[in-house]
Amino acid sequence: MMKTADDTVLMEMAYSLAEKARGQTSPNPCVGALIVKQGQIVGWGYHRSAGSPHAEIIALETAGTKARDSILYLTLEPCVHWGKTPPCADRLSSAGFKRAVISTFDPNPLVNRKGVARLKAAGVEVVTGVLAEKQARLNEAYNKYIVSKVPFITLKAAVSLDGKMATSAGQSRWISSEESRRFGQKLRAEQDGIMVGINTVLADDPRLTVRLENFVKKRWFRIVLDAKLRLPLDARLLKNPGEGKVLIFTGYKGSDEKAKRLEERGTEVIRVPERKSRLSLRAILKELGKREIASVLVEGGAALMTSFLEQRLADKAYIFISPKLIGGEKAPTMFEGQGVSRLSRAARLKDIRTLRLNDDIILEGYF
Repeated sequence: MMKTADDTVLMEMAYSLAEKARGQTSPNPCVGALIVKQGQIVGWGYHRSAGSPHAEIIALETAGTKARDSILYLTLEPCVHWGKTPPCADRLSSAGFKRAVISTFDPNPLVNRKGVARLKAAGVEVVTGVLAEKQARLNEAYNKYIVSKVPFITLKAAVSLDGKMATSAGQSRWISSEESRRFGQKLRAEQDGIMVGINTVLADDPRLTVRLENFVKKRWFRIVLDAKLRLPLDARLLKNPGEGKVLIFTGYKGSDEKAKRLEERGTEVIRVPERKSRLSLRAILKELGKREIASVLVEGGAALMTSFLEQRLADKAYIFISPKLIGGEKAPTMFEGQGVSRLSRAARLKDIRTLRLNDDIILEGYF
């Protein structure tokens, strides 16, 4: 059966529900559901957090007996396996829907196409592919994590017009405007954690928290790469464990005594291999995946940004461009190292979107 104009409108509404839980469902996806009967919405719901009821089940319970002979609008294929909740496809198959409009298949190998197949086997007419591009952006972290078991990596950098992240003396507060910094806090809120290198901690002594008035507390990780365990025991990010779990990645040669003292302050010290005095980013991402960390915002500094770019391990970038000229050969930039010898090998952003806040331009793109 073909999709209709009403299908697109109603799926937009289902996505508006899914968006309500942006940043709150990890490692699960954001999902919204509507149930429509004779042109009237009789059920609705969205997945609020991992372990809570799924969107389609909430919508089904809202609709009650009205679900029979109705149409289901669902932004993601229903699950068919037991996790923290029972399989949704079983409940939906017996609800008596005459039709289901599902935006996309679930990339989870345990589910992919099986949920749709179960609905079809129960005699439900199923349409797929409506507004699929919305699911690709809304659940970009889930779509990667559920297949690869490593987090979706977003680089965030504030730079001047000449590409500097700080002055030659190391001053970086503030390159971007107050409005841009508030937007940056919203980006943090959508992730599972934030990552910085030890040089950023030593220079700025950040808390690495989400500072938004309406921020709903959730699992939040503060990740520091510290090959030699130079993190001061009186660092601000160690003073309040309730602001987010601190994960410190170090090499196998890092001091056992220092590691013990850091762990006494509530951190988790994780040892990974080193290569040429640099911690293995691939090993770090694998360890994060084991902890069900599906998305990470990398905020600095220049050495860490360069490592992600050189190794092609970043998925996305937000670059905050401020109308300032800083200059200085020794002032750090977002991408340093050896660079490329040919333009054809340059890292390139695609699917570009831009936003202007005050005098800043925020550029969003994918690698």
